[in-house]
Amino acid sequence: MLEGLMMNAPLLISDVLEYAGEIHGSRRVVSRTVEGPIHSYTYADAVRRVARLAHALVDLGVGGGDRVATLAWNGYRHFELYYGISGIGAVCHTINPRLFPEQIVYIANHAEDRFLFVDLDLLPIVEALAGRLPTLEGVVVMTDAGHMPADSKVPGLLCYEDLLSDREETFPWPSFDEHTASGLCYTSGTTGNPKGALYTHRSTVLHSLILLAAGEARLTQHDTVLPVVPLFHVNAWGLPFAAPIAGANLIFPGPKLDGGSLFDLMEEAEVTATWGVPTVWLGLLDEMDRRGRKPRGLDLVVVGGAAAPPPMIERFERDFAIQVVHGWGMTETSPVGTFGSIPPEADGLPLADQVAMKARQGRFLFGVGHKIVDDRGRALPHDGVAFGELLVRGNTIASAYYDDSEAARGAFDDEGWFRTGDVATISPNGVLNIVDRAKDVIKSGGEWISSIDLENAAIGHPGIAEAAVIAAPHPKWGERPVLIAVKREGSDVTAGDVKAYLETKVAKWWLPDAIVFAESLPHTATGKLQKTELRKKYGDLDVADE
Repeated sequence: MLEGLMMNAPLLISDVLEYAGEIHGSRRVVSRTVEGPIHSYTYADAVRRVARLAHALVDLGVGGGDRVATLAWNGYRHFELYYGISGIGAVCHTINPRLFPEQIVYIANHAEDRFLFVDLDLLPIVEALAGRLPTLEGVVVMTDAGHMPADSKVPGLLCYEDLLSDREETFPWPSFDEHTASGLCYTSGTTGNPKGALYTHRSTVLHSLILLAAGEARLTQHDTVLPVVPLFHVNAWGLPFAAPIAGANLIFPGPKLDGGSLFDLMEEAEVTATWGVPTVWLGLLDEMDRRGRKPRGLDLVVVGGAAAPPPMIERFERDFAIQVVHGWGMTETSPVGTFGSIPPEADGLPLADQVAMKARQGRFLFGVGHKIVDDRGRALPHDGVAFGELLVRGNTIASAYYDDSEAARGAFDDEGWFRTGDVATISPNGVLNIVDRAKDVIKSGGEWISSIDLENAAIGHPGIAEAAVIAAPHPKWGERPVLIAVKREGSDVTAGDVKAYLETKVAKWWLPDAIVFAESLPHTATGKLQKTELRKKYGDLDVADE
Protein backbone atom coordinates (compact mmCIF):
# COMPACT_ATOMS: atom_id res chain seq x y z
CA MET A 1 0.00 0.00 0.00
CA LEU A 2 1.20 3.48 -0.85
CA GLU A 3 0.73 5.85 2.09
CA GLY A 4 -0.45 9.38 1.45
CA LEU A 5 1.57 12.43 2.39
CA MET A 6 -0.87 14.25 4.67
CA MET A 7 -0.38 15.66 8.14
CA ASN A 8 -1.84 13.72 11.06
CA ALA A 9 -3.14 16.18 13.64
CA PRO A 10 -5.19 14.83 16.57
CA LEU A 11 -8.89 15.68 16.75
CA LEU A 12 -9.20 17.46 20.11
CA ILE A 13 -12.14 19.12 21.86
CA SER A 14 -10.04 22.13 22.87
CA ASP A 15 -9.67 22.99 19.19
CA VAL A 16 -13.46 23.22 18.83
CA LEU A 17 -13.82 26.14 21.24
CA GLU A 18 -10.66 27.85 20.05
CA TYR A 19 -12.03 27.70 16.51
CA ALA A 20 -15.41 29.08 17.59
CA GLY A 21 -13.75 31.88 19.53
CA GLU A 22 -11.75 33.02 16.51
CA ILE A 23 -14.07 32.31 13.58
CA HIS A 24 -17.44 32.85 15.28
CA GLY A 25 -16.29 34.98 18.18
CA SER A 26 -19.27 37.34 18.18
CA ARG A 27 -21.90 34.61 18.24
CA ARG A 28 -23.58 34.24 21.60
CA VAL A 29 -24.24 31.83 24.45
CA VAL A 30 -27.34 32.92 26.38
CA SER A 31 -28.41 31.22 29.62
CA ARG A 32 -31.27 31.45 32.06
CA THR A 33 -29.38 31.07 35.33
CA VAL A 34 -30.37 29.21 38.46
CA GLU A 35 -30.03 32.50 40.34
CA GLY A 36 -32.63 34.07 38.05
CA PRO A 37 -31.17 36.62 35.61
CA ILE A 38 -30.38 35.95 31.96
CA HIS A 39 -26.65 35.70 31.28
CA SER A 40 -25.22 36.42 27.83
CA TYR A 41 -21.71 36.35 26.43
CA THR A 42 -19.88 35.48 23.20
CA TYR A 43 -17.85 32.47 22.13
CA ALA A 44 -14.80 34.71 22.41
CA ASP A 45 -15.73 35.44 26.04
CA ALA A 46 -16.20 31.71 26.65
CA VAL A 47 -12.69 30.97 25.39
CA ARG A 48 -11.23 33.30 28.01
CA ARG A 49 -13.34 31.94 30.86
CA VAL A 50 -12.61 28.32 29.93
CA ALA A 51 -8.88 29.15 30.03
CA ARG A 52 -9.33 30.49 33.56
CA LEU A 53 -11.25 27.34 34.49
CA ALA A 54 -8.45 25.15 33.12
CA HIS A 55 -5.90 26.96 35.32
CA ALA A 56 -8.18 26.42 38.33
CA LEU A 57 -8.56 22.70 37.60
CA VAL A 58 -4.81 22.25 37.30
CA ASP A 59 -4.29 24.08 40.60
CA LEU A 60 -6.80 21.70 42.21
CA GLY A 61 -4.54 18.87 41.10
CA VAL A 62 -6.77 17.54 38.31
CA GLY A 63 -4.73 15.68 35.71
CA GLY A 64 -5.01 13.40 32.73
CA GLY A 65 -7.65 10.70 33.06
CA ASP A 66 -9.13 12.09 36.28
CA ARG A 67 -12.92 12.03 36.38
CA VAL A 68 -14.56 15.34 37.23
CA ALA A 69 -18.33 15.19 37.70
CA THR A 70 -21.07 17.71 37.00
CA LEU A 71 -24.55 17.82 38.51
CA ALA A 72 -26.08 20.77 36.71
CA TRP A 73 -28.69 22.15 34.32
CA ASN A 74 -28.12 23.66 30.89
CA GLY A 75 -26.15 26.85 31.47
CA TYR A 76 -22.98 28.67 30.51
CA ARG A 77 -20.93 27.38 33.46
CA HIS A 78 -21.82 23.79 32.59
CA PHE A 79 -20.85 24.56 28.99
CA GLU A 80 -17.48 25.85 30.22
CA LEU A 81 -16.85 22.65 32.18
CA TYR A 82 -17.37 20.59 29.03
CA TYR A 83 -14.31 22.25 27.52
CA GLY A 84 -12.18 23.01 30.57
CA ILE A 85 -12.22 19.45 31.92
CA SER A 86 -11.66 17.62 28.65
CA GLY A 87 -9.20 20.24 27.38
CA ILE A 88 -6.62 19.39 30.04
CA GLY A 89 -6.98 15.66 29.37
CA ALA A 90 -9.40 14.89 32.21
CA VAL A 91 -12.83 13.28 31.81
CA CYS A 92 -16.07 15.25 32.09
CA HIS A 93 -18.57 12.99 33.83
CA THR A 94 -22.10 14.38 33.60
CA ILE A 95 -24.53 13.03 36.22
CA ASN A 96 -28.29 13.16 35.80
CA PRO A 97 -29.82 14.85 38.89
CA ARG A 98 -33.12 13.07 38.24
CA LEU A 99 -31.65 9.68 39.01
CA PHE A 100 -32.47 7.92 42.26
CA PRO A 101 -29.95 8.68 45.04
CA GLU A 102 -28.71 5.08 44.99
CA GLN A 103 -27.97 5.37 41.28
CA ILE A 104 -26.07 8.63 41.75
CA VAL A 105 -24.01 7.03 44.51
CA TYR A 106 -23.26 4.02 42.32
CA ILE A 107 -22.31 6.15 39.30
CA ALA A 108 -20.06 8.58 41.20
CA ASN A 109 -18.29 5.79 43.06
CA HIS A 110 -17.96 3.57 40.00
CA ALA A 111 -16.41 6.47 38.07
CA GLU A 112 -14.24 7.38 41.08
CA ASP A 113 -14.98 11.06 40.61
CA ARG A 114 -12.41 13.34 42.27
CA PHE A 115 -14.36 16.61 42.14
CA LEU A 116 -18.02 17.46 41.69
CA PHE A 117 -19.38 20.71 40.24
CA VAL A 118 -23.00 21.31 41.24
CA ASP A 119 -25.65 23.92 40.49
CA LEU A 120 -26.85 25.87 43.50
CA ASP A 121 -30.37 24.45 43.53
CA LEU A 122 -29.07 20.87 43.21
CA LEU A 123 -26.76 21.12 46.22
CA PRO A 124 -29.37 19.43 48.50
CA ILE A 125 -28.93 16.25 46.43
CA VAL A 126 -25.22 16.24 47.24
CA GLU A 127 -25.89 17.08 50.89
CA ALA A 128 -28.21 14.09 51.17
CA LEU A 129 -25.38 11.88 49.92
CA ALA A 130 -22.73 13.30 52.26
CA GLY A 131 -20.41 10.56 53.48
CA ARG A 132 -21.39 8.13 50.70
CA LEU A 133 -19.01 9.43 48.04
CA PRO A 134 -15.56 8.51 49.38
CA THR A 135 -13.53 9.38 46.26
CA LEU A 136 -14.69 13.02 46.20
CA GLU A 137 -11.99 15.48 47.23
CA GLY A 138 -14.07 18.60 46.78
CA VAL A 139 -17.45 20.02 45.77
CA VAL A 140 -17.67 23.24 43.75
CA VAL A 141 -20.92 25.21 43.76
CA MET A 142 -21.53 26.77 40.33
CA THR A 143 -22.36 30.28 41.46
CA ASP A 144 -20.73 33.49 42.71
CA ALA A 145 -19.72 34.46 46.23
CA GLY A 146 -22.92 36.42 46.81
CA HIS A 147 -25.08 33.32 46.32
CA MET A 148 -22.97 30.78 48.20
CA PRO A 149 -24.91 28.99 50.98
CA ALA A 150 -24.17 30.23 54.49
CA ASP A 151 -23.85 26.68 55.78
CA SER A 152 -23.96 23.22 54.30
CA LYS A 153 -23.73 19.57 55.29
CA VAL A 154 -20.90 19.32 52.74
CA PRO A 155 -17.71 20.64 54.35
CA GLY A 156 -15.29 22.92 52.49
CA LEU A 157 -17.54 23.96 49.61
CA LEU A 158 -15.72 25.85 46.87
CA CYS A 159 -17.18 28.73 44.85
CA TYR A 160 -16.97 28.48 41.05
CA GLU A 161 -16.51 32.18 40.36
CA ASP A 162 -13.91 32.50 43.11
CA LEU A 163 -11.95 29.66 41.50
CA LEU A 164 -11.92 31.53 38.19
CA SER A 165 -11.11 34.99 39.53
CA ASP A 166 -7.70 36.57 38.95
CA ARG A 167 -6.48 33.84 36.61
CA GLU A 168 -4.89 34.10 33.19
CA GLU A 169 -7.28 34.22 30.24
CA THR A 170 -5.12 32.09 27.98
CA PHE A 171 -4.13 28.47 28.47
CA PRO A 172 -1.54 26.33 26.66
CA TRP A 173 -3.89 23.50 25.72
CA PRO A 174 -1.93 20.25 25.65
CA SER A 175 -1.80 18.02 22.60
CA PHE A 176 -2.32 14.32 23.18
CA ASP A 177 -3.63 11.19 21.47
CA GLU A 178 -7.12 11.79 20.06
CA HIS A 179 -8.24 8.47 21.51
CA THR A 180 -7.83 9.93 25.00
CA ALA A 181 -11.04 9.71 27.04
CA SER A 182 -12.98 13.00 27.13
CA GLY A 183 -16.45 12.34 28.52
CA LEU A 184 -18.32 9.75 30.54
CA CYS A 185 -22.10 9.23 30.39
CA TYR A 186 -23.99 6.46 32.13
CA THR A 187 -27.12 4.86 30.75
CA SER A 188 -30.33 5.38 32.69
CA GLY A 189 -31.74 1.93 32.12
CA THR A 190 -34.55 0.54 34.26
CA THR A 191 -32.84 -2.74 35.13
CA GLY A 192 -29.44 -3.40 36.65
CA ASN A 193 -26.76 -0.85 37.38
CA PRO A 194 -26.18 2.04 34.96
CA LYS A 195 -23.44 1.39 32.41
CA GLY A 196 -20.82 3.95 31.39
CA ALA A 197 -20.08 5.00 27.82
CA LEU A 198 -16.58 6.51 27.73
CA TYR A 199 -16.20 8.88 24.79
CA THR A 200 -12.93 9.98 23.22
CA HIS A 201 -11.84 13.31 21.77
CA ARG A 202 -11.85 11.66 18.35
CA SER A 203 -15.37 10.22 18.67
CA THR A 204 -16.76 13.50 20.00
CA VAL A 205 -15.28 15.66 17.24
CA LEU A 206 -16.30 13.16 14.55
CA HIS A 207 -19.84 13.02 15.94
CA SER A 208 -20.02 16.82 15.75
CA LEU A 209 -18.84 16.88 12.14
CA ILE A 210 -21.25 14.10 11.20
CA LEU A 211 -24.11 16.07 12.73
CA LEU A 212 -23.12 19.12 10.72
CA ALA A 213 -22.98 17.06 7.53
CA ALA A 214 -26.64 16.13 8.05
CA GLY A 215 -28.60 19.04 6.64
CA GLU A 216 -31.57 18.08 8.81
CA ALA A 217 -29.71 19.34 11.89
CA ARG A 218 -29.97 22.92 10.57
CA LEU A 219 -26.89 24.15 12.45
CA THR A 220 -25.46 27.23 10.72
CA GLN A 221 -24.16 30.65 11.70
CA HIS A 222 -27.62 32.00 10.85
CA ASP A 223 -29.34 29.79 13.44
CA THR A 224 -30.07 30.10 17.14
CA VAL A 225 -30.55 26.72 18.78
CA LEU A 226 -31.98 25.92 22.19
CA PRO A 227 -31.07 22.49 23.59
CA VAL A 228 -33.91 21.47 25.88
CA VAL A 229 -32.25 18.07 25.97
CA PRO A 230 -30.06 18.35 29.07
CA LEU A 231 -26.30 18.67 29.10
CA PHE A 232 -26.39 15.65 31.44
CA HIS A 233 -28.18 13.56 28.78
CA VAL A 234 -25.55 12.25 26.36
CA ASN A 235 -23.82 15.61 25.92
CA ALA A 236 -27.09 17.30 24.94
CA TRP A 237 -26.99 15.15 21.80
CA GLY A 238 -23.71 16.76 20.71
CA LEU A 239 -25.00 20.34 20.41
CA PRO A 240 -22.40 21.91 22.77
CA PHE A 241 -19.74 20.81 20.30
CA ALA A 242 -21.49 21.03 16.93
CA ALA A 243 -23.08 24.46 17.44
CA PRO A 244 -19.78 26.28 18.16
CA ILE A 245 -18.15 24.75 15.07
CA ALA A 246 -21.08 25.96 12.96
CA GLY A 247 -21.27 29.35 14.67
CA ALA A 248 -24.87 28.89 15.80
CA ASN A 249 -25.99 30.82 18.86
CA LEU A 250 -26.60 28.56 21.87
CA ILE A 251 -29.50 29.28 24.23
CA PHE A 252 -29.57 27.41 27.54
CA PRO A 253 -32.89 27.21 29.45
CA GLY A 254 -31.51 26.47 32.92
CA PRO A 255 -33.87 24.58 35.25
CA LYS A 256 -37.16 25.92 33.80
CA LEU A 257 -38.43 23.49 31.20
CA ASP A 258 -42.19 24.07 31.39
CA GLY A 259 -44.02 25.18 28.25
CA GLY A 260 -44.49 28.79 29.35
CA SER A 261 -40.87 29.33 30.38
CA LEU A 262 -39.57 27.77 27.17
CA PHE A 263 -41.95 29.84 25.05
CA ASP A 264 -40.82 33.09 26.69
CA LEU A 265 -37.11 32.30 26.35
CA MET A 266 -37.53 31.21 22.72
CA GLU A 267 -39.39 34.42 21.97
CA GLU A 268 -36.82 36.66 23.66
CA ALA A 269 -33.80 34.95 22.10
CA GLU A 270 -35.46 34.49 18.68
CA VAL A 271 -34.70 30.77 18.68
CA THR A 272 -34.90 29.15 15.25
CA ALA A 273 -34.38 25.51 16.26
CA THR A 274 -34.80 23.49 19.43
CA TRP A 275 -33.99 19.90 20.41
CA GLY A 276 -35.65 17.72 23.07
CA VAL A 277 -37.81 14.76 24.07
CA PRO A 278 -41.53 14.30 23.26
CA THR A 279 -42.80 14.98 26.78
CA VAL A 280 -41.30 18.48 26.68
CA TRP A 281 -42.78 19.22 23.26
CA LEU A 282 -46.27 18.22 24.35
CA GLY A 283 -46.01 20.90 27.04
CA LEU A 284 -44.79 23.48 24.53
CA LEU A 285 -47.61 22.59 22.13
CA ASP A 286 -50.18 23.12 24.85
CA GLU A 287 -48.63 26.51 25.61
CA MET A 288 -48.75 27.50 21.94
CA ASP A 289 -52.38 26.44 21.82
CA ARG A 290 -53.12 28.70 24.79
CA ARG A 291 -51.37 31.67 23.19
CA GLY A 292 -52.63 30.94 19.71
CA ARG A 293 -49.21 31.18 18.08
CA LYS A 294 -45.65 29.89 18.09
CA PRO A 295 -42.57 31.70 19.46
CA ARG A 296 -41.30 34.25 16.97
CA GLY A 297 -38.72 32.71 14.63
CA LEU A 298 -39.09 29.07 15.67
CA ASP A 299 -39.36 26.82 12.65
CA LEU A 300 -37.58 23.56 13.57
CA VAL A 301 -38.11 21.05 16.36
CA VAL A 302 -35.83 18.02 16.65
CA VAL A 303 -37.41 15.13 18.56
CA GLY A 304 -35.44 12.29 20.11
CA GLY A 305 -35.11 10.19 23.23
CA ALA A 306 -38.38 8.37 22.50
CA ALA A 307 -40.61 7.75 19.50
CA ALA A 308 -42.28 10.90 18.17
CA PRO A 309 -46.07 10.36 18.09
CA PRO A 310 -47.50 11.22 14.65
CA PRO A 311 -50.29 13.39 16.15
CA MET A 312 -47.62 15.53 17.81
CA ILE A 313 -45.71 15.91 14.55
CA GLU A 314 -48.93 16.84 12.78
CA ARG A 315 -49.82 19.51 15.36
CA PHE A 316 -46.44 21.20 14.98
CA GLU A 317 -46.53 21.20 11.19
CA ARG A 318 -50.24 21.78 10.49
CA ASP A 319 -51.09 24.25 13.25
CA PHE A 320 -47.83 26.19 13.62
CA ALA A 321 -45.77 25.63 10.44
CA ILE A 322 -42.88 24.22 12.48
CA GLN A 323 -40.84 21.55 10.75
CA VAL A 324 -40.28 18.39 12.79
CA VAL A 325 -37.18 16.21 12.43
CA HIS A 326 -37.24 12.87 14.22
CA GLY A 327 -33.96 11.35 15.38
CA TRP A 328 -32.77 8.11 16.94
CA GLY A 329 -29.76 7.28 19.01
CA MET A 330 -28.50 5.90 22.30
CA THR A 331 -25.95 6.76 24.97
CA GLU A 332 -23.71 4.20 23.30
CA THR A 333 -23.95 5.94 19.88
CA SER A 334 -22.73 9.39 21.03
CA PRO A 335 -25.85 9.55 20.59
CA VAL A 336 -27.34 10.58 17.22
CA GLY A 337 -27.55 7.72 14.71
CA THR A 338 -30.36 8.78 12.35
CA PHE A 339 -32.36 11.82 11.28
CA GLY A 340 -35.93 11.50 10.02
CA SER A 341 -36.74 14.26 7.59
CA ILE A 342 -38.31 13.46 4.23
CA PRO A 343 -36.49 13.45 0.88
CA PRO A 344 -37.11 16.33 -1.58
CA GLU A 345 -39.19 14.14 -3.87
CA ALA A 346 -41.76 13.76 -1.07
CA ASP A 347 -42.28 17.51 -0.57
CA GLY A 348 -45.52 17.48 -2.56
CA LEU A 349 -47.13 14.61 -0.68
CA PRO A 350 -50.20 15.20 1.53
CA LEU A 351 -49.42 16.11 5.13
CA ALA A 352 -50.63 12.75 6.45
CA ASP A 353 -48.14 10.92 4.21
CA GLN A 354 -45.31 13.25 5.24
CA VAL A 355 -46.13 12.78 8.91
CA ALA A 356 -46.07 8.99 8.49
CA MET A 357 -42.61 9.26 6.95
CA LYS A 358 -41.34 11.59 9.67
CA ALA A 359 -42.61 9.29 12.41
CA ARG A 360 -39.95 6.80 11.33
CA GLN A 361 -36.52 7.25 12.83
CA GLY A 362 -35.04 8.27 9.48
CA ARG A 363 -31.88 7.73 7.50
CA PHE A 364 -28.62 6.66 9.08
CA LEU A 365 -25.95 9.30 9.42
CA PHE A 366 -22.64 8.84 7.64
CA GLY A 367 -20.36 6.43 9.46
CA VAL A 368 -23.07 4.58 11.37
CA GLY A 369 -22.81 0.98 10.15
CA HIS A 370 -26.10 -0.86 10.57
CA LYS A 371 -27.86 -4.17 10.08
CA ILE A 372 -30.82 -6.13 11.45
CA VAL A 373 -30.55 -9.78 12.46
CA ASP A 374 -32.89 -12.62 13.39
CA ASP A 375 -32.81 -14.66 16.61
CA ARG A 376 -29.85 -16.65 15.29
CA GLY A 377 -27.83 -13.59 14.38
CA ARG A 378 -28.37 -13.96 10.63
CA ALA A 379 -28.55 -10.71 8.66
CA LEU A 380 -31.99 -9.81 7.32
CA PRO A 381 -32.75 -7.88 4.11
CA HIS A 382 -33.13 -4.10 4.12
CA ASP A 383 -36.47 -4.26 2.35
CA GLY A 384 -38.62 -2.29 4.80
CA VAL A 385 -40.57 -5.46 5.64
CA ALA A 386 -38.28 -7.87 7.49
CA PHE A 387 -37.63 -6.87 11.06
CA GLY A 388 -35.09 -7.97 13.60
CA GLU A 389 -32.74 -6.66 16.25
CA LEU A 390 -30.80 -3.57 15.19
CA LEU A 391 -27.01 -3.74 15.43
CA VAL A 392 -24.66 -0.81 14.78
CA ARG A 393 -20.95 -0.05 14.69
CA GLY A 394 -18.71 2.86 13.76
CA ASN A 395 -16.26 5.50 14.97
CA THR A 396 -18.84 7.21 17.19
CA ILE A 397 -20.18 4.04 18.82
CA ALA A 398 -18.97 2.54 22.08
CA SER A 399 -16.83 -0.59 21.84
CA ALA A 400 -17.30 -1.58 25.50
CA TYR A 401 -18.65 -0.28 28.81
CA TYR A 402 -16.40 1.51 31.26
CA ASP A 403 -15.04 -0.98 33.80
CA ASP A 404 -17.95 -3.37 33.24
CA SER A 405 -16.87 -6.38 31.19
CA GLU A 406 -19.88 -8.43 32.30
CA ALA A 407 -22.37 -5.94 30.82
CA ALA A 408 -20.31 -5.67 27.65
CA ARG A 409 -20.41 -9.42 27.03
CA GLY A 410 -24.13 -9.35 26.32
CA ALA A 411 -24.12 -6.03 24.47
CA PHE A 412 -21.58 -6.71 21.71
CA ASP A 413 -21.39 -9.62 19.30
CA ASP A 414 -18.26 -11.51 18.27
CA GLU A 415 -17.56 -9.09 15.41
CA GLY A 416 -17.82 -5.99 17.58
CA TRP A 417 -21.34 -4.93 16.58
CA PHE A 418 -23.36 -3.24 19.33
CA ARG A 419 -26.74 -4.82 20.08
CA THR A 420 -29.13 -1.91 20.49
CA GLY A 421 -32.05 -3.94 21.87
CA ASP A 422 -34.34 -2.26 19.32
CA VAL A 423 -36.47 -4.28 16.92
CA ALA A 424 -36.57 -2.50 13.57
CA THR A 425 -36.97 -2.56 9.82
CA ILE A 426 -34.59 -0.87 7.38
CA SER A 427 -35.78 0.26 3.96
CA PRO A 428 -33.72 -0.13 0.76
CA ASN A 429 -32.70 3.55 0.98
CA GLY A 430 -31.53 3.23 4.58
CA VAL A 431 -34.55 4.50 6.49
CA LEU A 432 -34.81 3.08 10.00
CA ASN A 433 -38.19 2.28 11.50
CA ILE A 434 -38.09 1.17 15.14
CA VAL A 435 -40.86 -1.36 15.65
CA ASP A 436 -40.28 -1.70 19.39
CA ARG A 437 -37.75 -2.41 22.09
CA ALA A 438 -36.99 -6.14 22.06
CA LYS A 439 -38.23 -6.37 25.64
CA ASP A 440 -41.44 -4.43 24.88
CA VAL A 441 -42.72 -6.03 21.68
CA ILE A 442 -45.86 -8.15 22.24
CA LYS A 443 -46.08 -11.64 20.74
CA SER A 444 -49.71 -12.66 20.35
CA GLY A 445 -50.62 -15.92 18.67
CA GLY A 446 -47.24 -16.07 17.00
CA GLU A 447 -47.57 -12.55 15.54
CA TRP A 448 -45.87 -9.37 16.69
CA ILE A 449 -47.69 -6.27 17.97
CA SER A 450 -45.68 -3.06 18.22
CA SER A 451 -46.33 -1.32 21.53
CA ILE A 452 -44.93 1.89 20.03
CA ASP A 453 -47.37 1.91 17.10
CA LEU A 454 -50.30 1.13 19.39
CA GLU A 455 -49.27 3.91 21.80
CA ASN A 456 -48.97 6.41 18.95
CA ALA A 457 -52.42 5.46 17.69
CA ALA A 458 -53.94 5.98 21.15
CA ILE A 459 -52.30 9.38 21.59
CA GLY A 460 -54.09 10.47 18.44
CA HIS A 461 -57.37 10.48 20.40
CA PRO A 462 -58.10 14.08 21.46
CA GLY A 463 -58.94 12.96 25.00
CA ILE A 464 -55.63 11.15 25.60
CA ALA A 465 -52.53 13.03 26.79
CA GLU A 466 -50.15 10.08 27.11
CA ALA A 467 -50.32 6.32 26.67
CA ALA A 468 -48.28 3.20 27.30
CA VAL A 469 -48.81 -0.37 26.13
CA ILE A 470 -47.52 -3.48 27.89
CA ALA A 471 -48.12 -7.20 27.51
CA ALA A 472 -50.29 -9.30 29.81
CA PRO A 473 -50.11 -13.13 29.75
CA HIS A 474 -52.93 -14.96 27.98
CA PRO A 475 -53.54 -18.75 28.12
CA LYS A 476 -54.43 -19.01 24.43
CA TRP A 477 -52.57 -16.22 22.65
CA GLY A 478 -49.47 -16.09 24.82
CA GLU A 479 -49.60 -12.32 25.30
CA ARG A 480 -52.18 -9.62 24.74
CA PRO A 481 -51.78 -5.81 24.86
CA VAL A 482 -52.90 -3.68 27.80
CA LEU A 483 -53.23 0.08 27.27
CA ILE A 484 -52.61 2.46 30.19
CA ALA A 485 -53.68 6.01 29.34
CA VAL A 486 -53.62 9.46 30.93
CA LYS A 487 -56.59 11.67 30.11
CA ARG A 488 -56.18 15.24 28.95
CA GLU A 489 -57.29 17.81 31.48
CA GLY A 490 -61.09 18.09 31.42
CA SER A 491 -61.56 15.00 29.24
CA ASP A 492 -64.31 12.48 30.07
CA VAL A 493 -63.17 9.89 27.54
CA THR A 494 -64.06 6.27 28.40
CA ALA A 495 -62.39 2.96 27.63
CA GLY A 496 -65.15 2.26 25.13
CA ASP A 497 -64.45 5.57 23.37
CA VAL A 498 -60.77 4.73 23.06
CA LYS A 499 -61.42 1.22 21.79
CA ALA A 500 -63.90 2.49 19.19
CA TYR A 501 -61.32 5.06 18.06
CA LEU A 502 -58.56 2.44 17.81
CA GLU A 503 -60.77 0.19 15.69
CA THR A 504 -60.33 2.73 12.88
CA LYS A 505 -56.56 2.97 13.36
CA VAL A 506 -55.12 -0.52 13.90
CA ALA A 507 -55.81 -4.13 12.96
CA LYS A 508 -58.59 -5.73 15.00
CA TRP A 509 -56.27 -8.28 16.58
CA TRP A 510 -54.07 -5.41 17.81
CA LEU A 511 -56.89 -3.91 19.90
CA PRO A 512 -55.95 -3.89 23.61
CA ASP A 513 -57.73 -6.44 25.76
CA ALA A 514 -57.78 -3.97 28.65
CA ILE A 515 -57.75 -0.17 28.79
CA VAL A 516 -56.84 1.41 32.12
CA PHE A 517 -56.74 5.11 33.01
CA ALA A 518 -54.02 6.43 35.32
CA GLU A 519 -53.31 9.84 36.84
CA SER A 520 -49.78 9.77 35.40
CA LEU A 521 -47.23 7.40 33.89
CA PRO A 522 -43.79 6.68 35.35
CA HIS A 523 -40.76 7.90 33.41
CA THR A 524 -37.04 7.26 33.60
CA ALA A 525 -34.66 10.07 34.45
CA THR A 526 -34.37 10.90 30.75
CA GLY A 527 -38.12 11.05 30.07
CA LYS A 528 -38.70 7.58 28.66
CA LEU A 529 -41.68 5.50 29.74
CA GLN A 530 -40.69 3.24 32.63
CA LYS A 531 -42.47 0.10 31.53
CA THR A 532 -40.92 -2.08 34.21
CA GLU A 533 -42.99 -0.19 36.78
CA LEU A 534 -46.11 -0.50 34.62
CA ARG A 535 -45.59 -4.24 34.29
CA LYS A 536 -45.35 -4.58 38.06
CA LYS A 537 -48.66 -2.78 38.47
CA TYR A 538 -50.67 -3.89 35.44
CA GLY A 539 -48.84 -6.88 33.96
CA ASP A 540 -50.96 -9.43 35.81
CA LEU A 541 -54.33 -8.13 34.64
CA ASP A 542 -56.68 -11.01 33.79
CA VAL A 543 -57.36 -10.74 30.06
CA ALA A 544 -58.17 -14.44 29.55
CA ASP A 545 -61.89 -13.79 29.03
CA GLU A 546 -61.37 -11.22 26.30
